[in-house]
Amino acid sequence: MVTLEQYIFDHTDAESDLLAELNRQTHLKILQPRMLSGHLQGRLLSMISRMIAPTNILEIGTYTGYSALCLAEGLYKQGRLHTFEINDELIDFAQSFFSRSKYKDQIVQHVGDAIKMIPEMTKTFDLVFIDGDKKQYLQYFEVVFPVLNSGGFMLIDNTLWSGKVLRDIEEDDPSTQMIIDFNNYIRNHPGLSTVLLPLRDGLTLVQKL
Repeated sequence: MVTLEQYIFDHTDAESDLLAELNRQTHLKILQPRMLSGHLQGRLLSMISRMIAPTNILEIGTYTGYSALCLAEGLYKQGRLHTFEINDELIDFAQSFFSRSKYKDQIVQHVGDAIKMIPEMTKTFDLVFIDGDKKQYLQYFEVVFPVLNSGGFMLIDNTLWSGKVLRDIEEDDPSTQMIIDFNNYIRNHPGLSTVLLPLRDGLTLVQKL
């Protein structure tokens, strides 16, 4: 019997061969492979990016590069995707896949603390994807909001946090508290239009008004 999840995958565009290999290799070689965006979310990221056709994309949290490659599918012809990763041990792995894609000249990797580095950039962005340290989501927002163009879009991953947003918070669980605080903050932000999608671990889409 076909599961509902399999039915969804069967009626969604397939991953490219490169993305499928990246998916497999991440699960074989990298810790915490569940952090990968994966097939369904990846196709949504691609679709949203292609709808916007952004000139510049900003990503916080490269991990192994799957989401960056999906977002790059919608880039304007001369556009650039700037992706930040604080774990330098992941950079070569991601680059090995970036270098094999047709977006290799459009993806710019940055290694280090995005909160410190983004304010030093002189660019503005049409699309932002936040998927970094959950305890720093509000700080990411504070540095990203000024460089997001009016009318631009922001995607934030893991905003349902395995359903923990509905449970009593453990004392040693600052990540859940931050996700809850962040969700409340952007929901009530007067400069945003917001929708929280129940996709995977929660994906929030906001537009800067």
